[in-house]
Amino acid sequence: MHWQTIYWIAGGILALAWFSRIVESALGMPHVANIARPEWDRRPAAPNGEPRVSIIVPARNEEESIRETLVQLLALDYSNYEIIAVNDRSTDRTGQIMEEVAASSPSLGLRKRGLLKVIHISELPPGWLGKTHAMWMAGQQASGDWLLFTDADVLFKPDSLRRAVAYAQAERADHIVLFPRMIMKGPGERMMIAFFQGLFVFGHRPWKVADPKARDHMGVGAFNLVRRPVYDAVGTHFALRMEVIDDMKLGKVIKNAGFAQRNVSGEDLISLHWAKGAFGIVDSLTKNFFAVLSFQWWRTVVTVVGLGCLNLGPFIGVWLAQGWARVPYVIALGSLFAIYCGISLRSAVPPYYFFLHPAGTILFMYTLLRSMFHALWNGGIVWRGTKYPLEELRKGIV
Repeated sequence: MHWQTIYWIAGGILALAWFSRIVESALGMPHVANIARPEWDRRPAAPNGEPRVSIIVPARNEEESIRETLVQLLALDYSNYEIIAVNDRSTDRTGQIMEEVAASSPSLGLRKRGLLKVIHISELPPGWLGKTHAMWMAGQQASGDWLLFTDADVLFKPDSLRRAVAYAQAERADHIVLFPRMIMKGPGERMMIAFFQGLFVFGHRPWKVADPKARDHMGVGAFNLVRRPVYDAVGTHFALRMEVIDDMKLGKVIKNAGFAQRNVSGEDLISLHWAKGAFGIVDSLTKNFFAVLSFQWWRTVVTVVGLGCLNLGPFIGVWLAQGWARVPYVIALGSLFAIYCGISLRSAVPPYYFFLHPAGTILFMYTLLRSMFHALWNGGIVWRGTKYPLEELRKGIV
């Protein structure tokens, strides 16, 4: 077969893949509600006032961020909620800071709006991940009609919870996922997060999550708001006790059980700084990526090859192909650039970061392989100082 024919075929596949995704995204994303808009600036209604919400914050060695997170949660513009902060075997000052915030909240004028309870966990029982166990423990003591699972480094604006609950009531939703705004402090972080968001647009369809006929589901560790009866019905975190990607899997079991799931954006209603620098993000994802691929080496290898072809192919093809054979690669690159333009409208990533897409691709391919080799070499994953055997992790996959 002539090389130009091969270029045409490969380019056609790439052009179709990227162009179809940008068209589908352009048509679908407007259906994802933005609860930061004025129409959602309302108070939820219930027969006895606002429905009670239990906010659950697991933390292990989070002394740098836990104080600010808890203080902002205590200042929420919501009349009926509690906060359950879980100190999961921390070896730093996390537990002490939690207790300090709980003790000082009356003097800050915050106790009237929220109630902070601190749980200290000193031992992890067999067959559990630390985070899932912490959330399960808090869930057993929660008194809310709704449970909000969040992370110890998430920043909340005062009206974030009120708007989310009002939207959930209006949509009769059982599970609300609010996408956070990513705080980015350097070009490496912008490059990696832009690539991740672009890959997210390609691999997931947030606008389809609300469709009960679609298999698309969603879960985000920063903001998983779920009705208590639904949480109990899907088995609580006990059913996810060895799931590394517990946030996504919670969304999966809720959607598969037939409950109503919704994704929403909210501009900066919640925000977080994922990691420091590009390699900080690589380190953060190393524990997750092999789990995403069900701890199977062959799936990881296939994914790395596919990731390279899909993301590097348009850049390589437009340079190697000649004449009209370059056209499909130009279409693929134009579609990819359009995705970066869309990302720039929702984040602090300029469109010209498109030109760093190949570098982001290579780093993500490296992260996938690194995640696999670390897990296989160590016979498991090491997460926040605790090792979890690979055999147990495989058995615990939902």
